Amino acid sequence: MQRASSLIMQQFVRHRMQLQQVQCIHRALPTFTKLQQQQHRFTATSTVSSKQATPPPKHDWNRAVSEAERIVGYPTSFLSLRWLLSDEIANVALHLRKLVGSAHPLMKTAKHLLYNGKNTMQAWGLIVLLVSKAGGHAASIPDVEQDKSAGVLHSQRALAEVTEMIRISHLVHNSVVNLQSGTEAGQDVTTFDDMSFGNKIGLLTGDYLLGHSSAELANLRSQEVVELISSAVRDFSESEFIGERDEQNNPLPFKPGTFQRPSLSVGVDFNEHDVMAPMPIAQVMGNPEQEWECRNILNAGSLLGKSCQASLKLAGQSEEMQRHAYRFGKHLALAWQACLDAESFQCPTLPLDATFSLVSAPVLFHLEHDPNMYALLEPGKKSVELIDYDKIHKAIVAGPALAKTKALQRKHTEAALGVLQHFPDTDARQALENIILAMQDL
Repeated sequence: MQRASSLIMQQFVRHRMQLQQVQCIHRALPTFTKLQQQQHRFTATSTVSSKQATPPPKHDWNRAVSEAERIVGYPTSFLSLRWLLSDEIANVALHLRKLVGSAHPLMKTAKHLLYNGKNTMQAWGLIVLLVSKAGGHAASIPDVEQDKSAGVLHSQRALAEVTEMIRISHLVHNSVVNLQSGTEAGQDVTTFDDMSFGNKIGLLTGDYLLGHSSAELANLRSQEVVELISSAVRDFSESEFIGERDEQNNPLPFKPGTFQRPSLSVGVDFNEHDVMAPMPIAQVMGNPEQEWECRNILNAGSLLGKSCQASLKLAGQSEEMQRHAYRFGKHLALAWQACLDAESFQCPTLPLDATFSLVSAPVLFHLEHDPNMYALLEPGKKSVELIDYDKIHKAIVAGPALAKTKALQRKHTEAALGVLQHFPDTDARQALENIILAMQDL
């Protein structure tokens, strides 16, 4: 009985305390409400003032790519789960583990492809799919060939995978080290075994990707598409034989004055009516901007442009729309490359052990501004590792080359956006514009 009375008394005390807390809250409520209103007015005032002072927001690269992938459906890259879990890729990954810790260029290429954000080639297939959806397809295309949920054709998705496989096979093949007895790498007995093993993996992987892409290309059953993509592979090969090279085939710029400067009216492109005809290289050598465009059209712009053109050919679109698709892919690839070239010179000092391409736009522009800098490049004729990159970097940062490179990027960005106006106003076209604008803000 006493225990029950004690429990009742405890409940009564607890109830009384809760009642007092509620009364305190009610008495404090008007004061709290007034403070909240004052805080709201202060927040609103500060928000208005911040809006007036804040610059327009930058376009986010990752968000632009994610939204674009949602528009055309997944997967947009051949580096999807289907491929990463295949036996062939699993075997390559197993052998690549043996190269961890070595200095073979293949490891750098693998890291560049998988982890390096905007530098990866995984966006190339996405661009082809977006152009495919933006251009639409002819009414004569059978329903069975259409992926209606994504708005593209099954053949166009296969072409996007082929484009990425060819590009990556080219990069992997470029990772092979020259181990001839006359080279420094061939005489280094401490690293010879690792380099030799890495070369075998690089050759087999590159050949596998190139061979598989050829089989997929043949399955599209379009002779004209096969001709287009084959000519892009030819352009890759041709780009490897322009100008001087060191013993590892790294490109070097021409010595200023080697060529007579051509007229600026000379165009840099293929014959639109005969894509199988090679580019007239000799006409543009000696002019830094046109030489840079020639090198990078052959090395990248040709494949992306011709893949975009081939995607609309598969869709039964007109010749005019196909040419617009080619021009868009070409200008986008050049704007992309100019962005990457400028990235190495954004900081006043070069990071430790960092390098950059000696045929990038800033280097070529600075050689035009100061031909005497070529003396710093002379040691690179044996190996580019003998070049003082830090000294060249400081000279370029102090000159006008970076500004010219950014102007070059804007030129091709505006050209790509201009070509897009010939496409219907759709979500795919908007996604392409967002990617271009995000690339500009990188």
